[in-house]
Amino acid sequence: MTGSQVTMRVWRGDAGGGAFRDYHVASEEGMVVLDVIHRIQETQAPDLAVRWNCKAGRCGSCSAEVNGRPRLMCMTRMNTFPEGEPITVSPMRTFPAIKDLVTNVSFNYEKAKSIPAFRPRAREADGTRRMFQEDVERVQEFHKCIECFLCQDVCHVIRDHEANKPLFAGPRFFVRLAALEMHPLDSNDRLELIKARAGLGFCNITKCCTEVCPEQIKITDNAIIPLKERLVTEYYDPLVWAWRKLSGRKATGGPDAETHSQL
Repeated sequence: MTGSQVTMRVWRGDAGGGAFRDYHVASEEGMVVLDVIHRIQETQAPDLAVRWNCKAGRCGSCSAEVNGRPRLMCMTRMNTFPEGEPITVSPMRTFPAIKDLVTNVSFNYEKAKSIPAFRPRAREADGTRRMFQEDVERVQEFHKCIECFLCQDVCHVIRDHEANKPLFAGPRFFVRLAALEMHPLDSNDRLELIKARAGLGFCNITKCCTEVCPEQIKITDNAIIPLKERLVTEYYDPLVWAWRKLSGRKATGGPDAETHSQL
């Protein structure tokens, strides 16, 4: 595809509807999809709306679906596509369209507000807080998230079932919840939120979220499955239930409970 003409089939429209439109444009060596979209803006469609910022795979702004797969346009090289075939570029389907390739992702920001923040436990006698290096390393993976929301876009629980959106946090926020629950210095307990209001039980671990993550975060294996295991232990393990009965300990209360939880 080096130095050749390509056909970009770009979705044009807004919340009221739209359609794909073909643009024939030159693609040069080293170009990514976002470069070609910018060239279309410059030469044929100055009103084409696209969200972007860093063009370096760091901001997560240029998320879209390229040939039906959620991707960052700035990290998708043109030479990875078969020569001569049209390349389809459309907005993330899970979120409402604003204009052309720009979608309304405010759903995700509302979900973020529902997660209780990190609350450090009391300092030790010498005034410090300590944690093992392995605990530090365990949560570092989750902090790589750039909030591109590609995992949210591909998740069929919210993608194909609009009614699930109020009840399901989605992969990005299971990553955040896992990072908080795994932190040994955090004193908030979010298990009831994860169980009842974040809808973790809806996830059937298809790993589609992991497959599209540009940061290679192992969302399913390292965040979602450990959270599921923690919930099963806390609420359904008969040995834990028996121990509670004997000790008089109650199940964890909710997002503001003082009990420290650690996976």
